[in-house]
Amino acid sequence: MSQLKRTLQETTTSHNPAAVLQAAKNFFGRQTGIYAAFPEQESKNHVTMRGQGGEEVVIAAFPGDGGTKVTGSTYLFDQQIARFFATLAPVPLAVATESGE
Repeated sequence: MSQLKRTLQETTTSHNPAAVLQAAKNFFGRQTGIYAAFPEQESKNHVTMRGQGGEEVVIAAFPGDGGTKVTGSTYLFDQQIARFFATLAPVPLAVATESGE
């Protein structure tokens, strides 16, 4: 996998943006050891968290056609972002099919 695909990941979920951001804060806040990250900055559409050694994790969520578009960016926590994305409810198949995704 290329470095770009590891540092910037995207998914679509049926959760609204506020629920995605709260889930991200909960998920990263309860990680143990070096993979924990805590909120540093946030808006209605993003949260920036800091982890071990100052590692930055950014999660953004915007409403879109067929669900909420979610992006995650980091340099070292790529596995944790992928695990977080796996906890999000998927877009129902009928909605995904109708919107062409």
